[in-house]
Amino acid sequence: MSWQKPKVMGVINVTPDSFSDGGQFLSLENALEQAKLLVSQGAEILDVGGESTRPGAGRITIQEEQARVLPVINAIKKELSVLVSIDTLNSETARRAIEAGADIVNDVSGGLADPAMSLAIAPTNCLYVLGHWRGFSDVMDERAQYSDVAREVVAELAEQVSMAVASGISRDRIIVDPGLGFAKDMQQNWDLVARLDELKKLELPILVGASRKRFIAHALDKENPQSVDHARRDVATAVLTALLLQRKLWGVRVHNVQTTVDAISVVAALKEAEDK
Repeated sequence: MSWQKPKVMGVINVTPDSFSDGGQFLSLENALEQAKLLVSQGAEILDVGGESTRPGAGRITIQEEQARVLPVINAIKKELSVLVSIDTLNSETARRAIEAGADIVNDVSGGLADPAMSLAIAPTNCLYVLGHWRGFSDVMDERAQYSDVAREVVAELAEQVSMAVASGISRDRIIVDPGLGFAKDMQQNWDLVARLDELKKLELPILVGASRKRFIAHALDKENPQSVDHARRDVATAVLTALLLQRKLWGVRVHNVQTTVDAISVVAALKEAEDK
């Protein structure tokens, strides 16, 4: 069968203030328990983050970020056979996470938040998820200005990829993320999702992270998106994932692994029947 299932990246936010699961996995014990659950449900990658990137979130010190994520990465690598991704904007945190066993660096800023990021990753064997980004959480909403969101996102990602390659990261280690929810308003997110094929021009693997985001909730309740709970957002995320699998995706980053794995399994069954 030519169609390939995308990798499922499960989210573990070791933060008190992330928009969907802040405070739930702050303790090492709770984070490791969640890691085991996500792996049992089919996660191939665990994305560990110590700093919230939700709209309006304040920055924390690198020391605080590392105190949150490094023990969790160490524990996961000791107890589980799974790829670990470090979700960080900071090159020093990325470097230390790689030393602790991280296999992937997931930088939503694509190297723009910390110009030393590429240099920290280049000497390693890590994969690099490079996201589209226009600024930190406190300013990103006001930077959602586009004349053609899909084309501009692709053009800006192409520049970020060029910078990473110039720093010594080979293209075969780079994955691009369109940055849904980052410096895009509700309609721009949907416009970008609808034209995700534009990203194929970069000829790089694609990771999509739509899970539980505001534009998902807005589709369910335009008047009061904040009222849409996680369960409804998770179902909507799984539906969107299934629809996006008409395209070739390297991976999907989600909070609820089970519903996403189920959606992928249904698509796989249909594809298999079609290919007979």
